[in-house]
Amino acid sequence: MRELPLAVGFPTDILSNLMIYLHKLGPLLISPLFLAIAMVAIGVLTSRKWICVLAMAFLYAVSTPIVADYLIRFAEGHAVRQHPESVPRADAIVVLSGFVYPVQSSDGIYSEWTDPDRFMGGMELARLGKANLLIFTGGQVPWQRQALPEGQVLSKLAQSMGVPADHILVTDEVENTEQEARAVRKLLPDPKASILLVTSAFHMPRAQAMFERVGLSVIPYPVDFKVEVRSLTPMDFFPKPISLQTSDIAIREQIGRLYYLIRNAFAGGSVA
Repeated sequence: MRELPLAVGFPTDILSNLMIYLHKLGPLLISPLFLAIAMVAIGVLTSRKWICVLAMAFLYAVSTPIVADYLIRFAEGHAVRQHPESVPRADAIVVLSGFVYPVQSSDGIYSEWTDPDRFMGGMELARLGKANLLIFTGGQVPWQRQALPEGQVLSKLAQSMGVPADHILVTDEVENTEQEARAVRKLLPDPKASILLVTSAFHMPRAQAMFERVGLSVIPYPVDFKVEVRSLTPMDFFPKPISLQTSDIAIREQIGRLYYLIRNAFAGGSVA
């Protein structure tokens, strides 16, 4: 597979990079931690202690497992894990990027996992023959240009696990879910093809809407669920860093959905 160029020209490349930075930075500005810091700053500057107290109460709440679990289950649409055997066949299995990151190794760049569930979910479906085509998206953001696009890394791994190379496709480089949807549609001969869409459960509602918006028939296969099966204990009411992160994921996902809902309402039916 040929190596992709690092830049596509100036100022197009500069503008593209700026937009992806803004796209990623926006949700951070209304993340739970940033909101709490902003509220404390306002409370201090205006000498209103109640605002600081409210900020601390808010931060405490979103840092507890009981609140974080509720928020992420809401983002997941209360979906449940499906058995791969029960999933119908489709024209292609599509695995979205977002779970591999580059690290420095003794001989260059090495790819490690944040969570392998998306890849393993796609491989489960491929092994069961749920589609003849396995598509990985070429996820890459401007600050990781020194590494291979994620889809190329996963394609090589899938081949090493027995999937024939001629059954795998990798999209062009993409930086967000909207670009993934358009890139996948370009690869499929039938613009209304059916796909088994594999992504994290919290991300599935937004991803499914985007892929359907470009005309594809989507069969969702959510994975990477964030809430484990367990009994409620007193520890669920004590703050944990991982729970704050989970709440942040859930809230950012809702912000992303709202953004695309408003933008698509103004854009009408266009998918160009």
